[in-house]
Amino acid sequence: MLILGSASPRRKQLLAQIGVIPDAILPADIDETPQRGELPRPYCLRIAREKSWAVAAGPTDLVICADTTVALGRRILGKPADAGEAAAFLVALGGRRHKVITAVVLRRGDQIWQRDVVSTVKMKRLSDCELNRYLASGEWQGKAGGYAIQGLAGAFVPWIEGSFSAIVGLPLAETATLLQSAGYLMGEAP
Repeated sequence: MLILGSASPRRKQLLAQIGVIPDAILPADIDETPQRGELPRPYCLRIAREKSWAVAAGPTDLVICADTTVALGRRILGKPADAGEAAAFLVALGGRRHKVITAVVLRRGDQIWQRDVVSTVKMKRLSDCELNRYLASGEWQGKAGGYAIQGLAGAFVPWIEGSFSAIVGLPLAETATLLQSAGYLMGEAP
């Protein structure tokens, strides 16, 4: 059985794009607070691993979990608590390049396969009108860094380097490779 440990409709859609339909969706509920001094890339991998361990699964089940982290230098921009924090994130990102890290972890029993992908995104400076309109949309809620590139914020991103699907929330090429490494035949049950 293939279990997606995420409630993200985007991750489910991305898996479907490569012909993978999970048998079950069991979102992992963990504390995503960064540890003191933790850097973005190790943080992202740790959270994806912890999510995989938090999903109840049988010994032969394959669990897939991911985490997407927005990093401005060494600073981790998580999911904003409110519109004020979302605004602060978007203003800080405006006119600058930042990293989007997505870690994907597959687990079967005690065996782990993992990969992280780092992409670079440049966001334009937002006018007050653009910022207020975006905040009013509510799209920033539950999104690392306060934005979703596949939504309205796509109009704010003139340039990326790396994997678009990773920025959305699941690096497709790397995920397919991990699934194959774990013995999952694409389009078939594990």
